[in-house]
Order: sequence, then C-alpha cells, then structure tokens
Amino acid sequence: MSHRPRPGSKDWTVQFTLQTAALIAIVGALTFVMTRILPVNATTAGFAYLVAILFGATRWGLAEATISSVVAVLCFNYFFLPPVGTFTIEDPQNWVALFALLVTSITASRLSTRVRTQALEAKERQQELEQLYALSRAILLIDSAQSVPRQVVNQVAQTFEAASVLLYDHSTGEIVRAGREDFSATDEQLRITASQGTQIHEPGERRWITAVRLGTQPVGALGIGGVDLSDSAVQSLTNLVAIGLERARAQEAASRAEAARQSDELKSTLLDAVAHEFKTPLTTIKASTTALLSSKPPRPEQQREYIVLVDEEADRLSGLVSEAIQMARIEAGQVRLQLEETTIPDLLESVLAKMKSTVDDRPIEIRTPPELPPVSVDRELMEMTFRQLIDNAVKYSPAGSPIAISADEVDGQVVTRVKDKGKGIAAAAMPRIFDKFFRAKDTRNQVPGAGLGLAIARAVVTAHGGTIWAESKPGEGATFCVSLAQARPSAPESA
Repeated sequence: MSHRPRPGSKDWTVQFTLQTAALIAIVGALTFVMTRILPVNATTAGFAYLVAILFGATRWGLAEATISSVVAVLCFNYFFLPPVGTFTIEDPQNWVALFALLVTSITASRLSTRVRTQALEAKERQQELEQLYALSRAILLIDSAQSVPRQVVNQVAQTFEAASVLLYDHSTGEIVRAGREDFSATDEQLRITASQGTQIHEPGERRWITAVRLGTQPVGALGIGGVDLSDSAVQSLTNLVAIGLERARAQEAASRAEAARQSDELKSTLLDAVAHEFKTPLTTIKASTTALLSSKPPRPEQQREYIVLVDEEADRLSGLVSEAIQMARIEAGQVRLQLEETTIPDLLESVLAKMKSTVDDRPIEIRTPPELPPVSVDRELMEMTFRQLIDNAVKYSPAGSPIAISADEVDGQVVTRVKDKGKGIAAAAMPRIFDKFFRAKDTRNQVPGAGLGLAIARAVVTAHGGTIWAESKPGEGATFCVSLAQARPSAPESA
C-alpha cells in the first residue's frame, strides 16, 4: 500500500521542503512572466497568484500553500502595488486588496487541502476494503492440511504488501513470521497482548501489535509492520485472522470427529464380518466335536471324517487370523518381502491343495503354457493372494460351476487370470472392489466376508511391483487379473 510520510519524520521534512521550494519557484516564475515577458495589471496578477496557490494546495498541502501565500503577497506588493519596487503601500485601498489576497489564498488553500485530504482518505479506505475482501477470500481457501497460521501470515503480508507480519497462536504457543523484514517482539510481549486484549501502535515505525480475539476468547496476537492502516482496518484484519484460525480448528475438530465416526463404523463392520466368517468353521468344529464326544461315539471311519473336518476348519480359522494380521502389517508398512524364484503353476498347485475342502465340488480348469517364465515373489504372501482370488470366485459363483485359471506371458509380464461364472460385478461397484471393508449392496447380506480379501490381494501385488485389476460384464462372471514381472535371470558365476 502506498503511504504518505508522517509529520515530523525525516521523509516528511525532506518532502515538505522540496514541495514548498517548488511552489515558491512557481510564484517566482509567475512573477517574472507577469513583469518581464507579459506585463499585466494588479488585478490580473492577484488572480494569477491565487490560481498558483490553489494549485499548490490541491497538489501538496495547506502548509506549503500558506508559505507560498505569504511569498505571493510580498511579490504582489513589491511588483504590482504603488509605489512599485518597495514594500510601502500608499493607497489604503491597496491594503484591503493585499489583505484580501492573503485571506482568500489561505482560506481557499485550506478548503482545497481539506477536500484533497478527504479524497485521499476515501481512496485509502477503499483500498483497505479491497484488501480486506481479498484477504477474506484467501482465508476461505486456506488448506487445513498445512500449517494454517503460516498460511495466514503469508496471505496478510502478500495482500497488504507489509514489510513484516507476525502471528502468535495462543492455543499452540507457536509464533510464525512472514515478510522481507524482521518484526522484533518478545514472546512475553505477545502473550500479554493476546491474554489482555491490548494493542500497541508505533506510528513512527508504522508498526502494530494487537490482540486477536474471537468474542471474549483470546486467539492470539498479530504484529504487522511497514504499512499504514486505519484503526478500523486493523480491527477488521484481526477479526478475519481470528475467523480463519477458528475455522481451521473447527474443520480439524470436524475431521477428527468424522475419522472417529468412520473408525467406529469400520470396527463395527469388521467385527460383524469377522463374526460371520468365524461362524461357519466354528459351527462345523462344534458339530464335529459334539458328535465325537456323544454318548454313542460314531464309527471309526466317521470319527476320521469329523477329525478331518475339525482340522480343515481350524486351518481356515488360522487363515482368517493370518490374513487380518497381514493386512495390519501391510497397512503399517511392516511387511518385508522374502523373495524367491518360483512358477505360477507351482503356486497354484500349492494353493489348491490347501483349499481342497473349499473347491472340492468345483471343476477347476487350469491352463498354463509349459514355457511360462518364473517369477520372483514372497511365496507365502502370493499364495495368500491367489487363495483370496480363488475363494472369491467360489463365493460369488453358483455351486458346481467351473472356475478357469490361466497364466500367460505378456510383454515381459506373467499375467494370471481367475475367472468365475457368477453374475458379474455391477459397474457402480467396480471402482471400489479393492477398498477395505467394501461389500457390494446386492451381495453383502448373501455372501459372508469381511471385505478384506481383495484389499489384501491388492496390497500384496502392489508390494511386489505388480498390478491387479478386475474385468466383468453383468451376467458373464468376473475375471481377476494379476500381472507380475518375470524373474531376472541370474548372472553366471565366474570361474
């Protein structure tokens, strides 16, 4: 913001001297023209001096115009009132003319200066309003994910073109600064200003330190230097800063509340899903152990069947727990891949052997070319990934329908596909199927699950630098694809 030097300052003294000298020079030049180049009578000369003084008053100020008025009256007396060439006045009427010129000049200068001052003040107030409006818009756009106090001081410094801005945040005790110059203020001074609601104004230095309050509650303290502001502008500025800080805190509190609500919702969803997942194997285990412990023990071959069921369902429970643990580790970034070279057919064979009871009634069609290159993976994690995809195909396709598994080499990648004969994935659900805890509305109450399987699969594949995606058309089933890089050939050992 442009500013005028304050009276008494060094800049004001220099400016006042130069402007007064310029106005006196104008009076002198006008006198020379009217006496040497274009001689005029006393009446014309008086009007010419009056116009020159009014110009000076309008352009610069009353003090300069008053001094030049005295100089103009002296010139008028010396060069135009008889006897010319002296400061003596013979005709009493000329005293009246001289006095009228002086009074008229000073009065007109005063009025002109008042109008000029009011115009300048109105322009400054308009500029302040425009700056306050710009600042209010900027505060509304503040990113709550970053330091709000720092953004506020940067916006204040930029909007008001301040040399220095300082903000003390009462809630955190943090002090942030902005601007090209340092604003020296002690922490104790800021704390007292904030808590007591006081204001410190240093006009000579053009510095403000003022409390930032919202109602009666202290929010902080604001320091701004190198800019002229009215009292009302400073008050409006502090109100905007207070609103900005409080708005950021309200957003943060709302975010925490929403995060807590979502966390509770996710916990509830997880517990509900885990309960459903655990219910089936636990029911099977309970039924088998009840039969084994009944007063009429089953025949030996039946006992073995019950024991096998208990063993398989216990493995299933163990797998569920392992998956939840692995998901937590992946989320926490605590998974360290134990890479080893293997082939997709070998992984699939191991997975299907462990899922024998799950896929016993399903025809599994496996197609893998014999020349399929190996991959370098963490065997345990990748088996868990394929187990999730196959289990997903079993859950979401009719009993007895086939599951097709294929693997091919595509542009240096080994792409594995698991395809089912279910009803497919709805287009609206496709973007979210790999999200944690996501269950499509049309199946969440029909198919048990925690909504973690595909999220775990994506996390594992991503950790291996691969990609996973789904392809589906309504009524034609779904295909889940996993793309992994081929294993790099080992460098030959030197002899």
